[in-house]
Amino acid sequence: MDPLEPAFLLSAYAHGYFPMNIEGELCWLSPDPRAILPLDAVHVPRTLRQLMRQNRFEVRYDTCYAEIVRACADRPDGTWISPDIIAAYVRLHEFGYAHSIEVWAGDELAGGLYGVRLGAAFFGESMFHRRRDASKVALVALVERMRAAGFTLLDVQYANQHLERFGVVQIPKTEYLARLSDALKQSCTLVPGPVADESGC
Repeated sequence: MDPLEPAFLLSAYAHGYFPMNIEGELCWLSPDPRAILPLDAVHVPRTLRQLMRQNRFEVRYDTCYAEIVRACADRPDGTWISPDIIAAYVRLHEFGYAHSIEVWAGDELAGGLYGVRLGAAFFGESMFHRRRDASKVALVALVERMRAAGFTLLDVQYANQHLERFGVVQIPKTEYLARLSDALKQSCTLVPGPVADESGC
């Protein structure tokens, strides 16, 4: 079986693994410790809260998913998101298991993120911005949508300085797998309704 086929890919996530293309080779990773963003303890910086109240950006969901993935892959310093990974995650989206959160400034796609949903877990894959703070707005919007829908686990894989400002913590792999197992027993929907038509992207 192709390891990037939807069934294999979803099984890998359910067991705590995710793929990355590292120097041309497809690798399956399961970090220990694992970084998560506790949904009940997210810290939104004051300046970001003020920005969001100004309504400079519009947040949309699943209206331009493939464009979000390609934008995350388009980095001058290289990326782990290879063409075969792009194709695989577009297929996951077509099956309803992958979603994008998009931040728009008028007609401009200013930033966003994408990830995979299983049960009450969301696995954040990558984010990008073309305008300052747009990816942060996408992350806060994701958290708000997850809380409203009853999700219990937001996996961000690795901690970094950017995410730590929001309250990301690292937990042992054994604890992560236990939380993941509990989340998979539940059913949550991130984006209500059918997947949007992407013909305009």
